[in-house]
Amino acid sequence: MSIVNTRDKTITAKIVYYGPGLGGKTTSLKAVHQVLDPDQKVKLISLKTDEERTLFFDFLPIDLGMVGGYKIKIQGFTVPGQVKYNLTRKYVLMGADGVVFVADSQADRIDENAESIVNFSENLTANGLDVNTIPLVMQYNKRDLLSLSSPEDLEAKLNFRGVPSFKTSATSGEGVFDAFVEASGRMLDAVAARYGISAAGDDSVGDSARRFLARLAKETSA
Repeated sequence: MSIVNTRDKTITAKIVYYGPGLGGKTTSLKAVHQVLDPDQKVKLISLKTDEERTLFFDFLPIDLGMVGGYKIKIQGFTVPGQVKYNLTRKYVLMGADGVVFVADSQADRIDENAESIVNFSENLTANGLDVNTIPLVMQYNKRDLLSLSSPEDLEAKLNFRGVPSFKTSATSGEGVFDAFVEASGRMLDAVAARYGISAAGDDSVGDSARRFLARLAKETSA
């Protein structure tokens, strides 16, 4: 759960990348890290098995500076994709403020994606979180490969809430940061509503964060 300190004007929120094994969760978080911290001043913590899959999580504290009058920090995590690490998945989801669900677009993995959606819902419920209200966006990853499910099929089978979805390639970074920006904006709007926080002027905290992140991305690519 987010931590808001109204005296010090700070907000710390947690975003989790969820999805099937080898779908691109860790690579997506690394792509976000590259945009936000191109000089690699903040190290990405990664604990892995011998199979080079994420075992526990990747943790990335992302400092957004002053947004809407508050100093905002986002903690980024990924869950392990393998079923045998379900207890760790559940633990990492604890206190999540927002989720990016990373689906593998390859046609032969559609069932694994669907199973991961069910597992995601179960683990949210186990943590006292509501799958129907938690800020969520969908990433349809690996769009640079062949033999893919169509975006329409993925929408029909996975996007049960009709939330924003993004066609991505985590290896190239295409679309990944856009998904992160939208997830962050939705998450921070929800946090602001929960604590009665408003941004300066007519902007929401989420919109301020979206603009701030877009500016960072532009500066990084310049």
